[in-house]
Amino acid sequence: MKLSDVQRRLAAPFPAHLVAWKAQAVSRDRKRALMVAYVDARAVMDRLDAVCPNDWTFEIEIVQGAHVPTVKGRLTILGQTREDVGEATGEGDAATLKAATSDALKRAAVHFGIGRYLYDLPLDWTDWDDTRRAPVHAPELPEWARPEPERTPGGAHLVQALEQLRFELPADLAAQREVYKHLRAALSALRPDHEDQAA
Repeated sequence: MKLSDVQRRLAAPFPAHLVAWKAQAVSRDRKRALMVAYVDARAVMDRLDAVCPNDWTFEIEIVQGAHVPTVKGRLTILGQTREDVGEATGEGDAATLKAATSDALKRAAVHFGIGRYLYDLPLDWTDWDDTRRAPVHAPELPEWARPEPERTPGGAHLVQALEQLRFELPADLAAQREVYKHLRAALSALRPDHEDQAA
């Protein structure tokens, strides 16, 4: 297997529920924020494990003398290596070498196309709740930035249910109810009359 054989799978959009949003900038009056989308390092590792489980490695080298914890990450996929630097930003737990390592992994993965499409999203200012330090309404991904199965009615619910069932039926009753909720919502979106019949 070569990198070119799996490039499309590596670069495919992530399920929408794995994409989070953070404020890149907040207006002076603290009422508007410029939101940017991102995925966490765990989603990147899951993508690598799904596409080429035994053919990727990640190594770090601590950058000495940096003002914040900084590492240089080296991601190798199917014999091809890409490098990038990760920094720990913020305070407390966010300002650790672990955070810098996660940042380096995500940045190096972008060189392989993983999550790169997120940089193509339009930059929009949205209403900001400064008390909660969150947007009033979370931004939504455009259709082109969603996986193909999510572009149909109920698709997002179906993808989320399948994600939870990927390995086995969860033993936890609350997790089983969550799967059922998403499957029922997917069915309702595909057949709006089904909800009436099921009630």
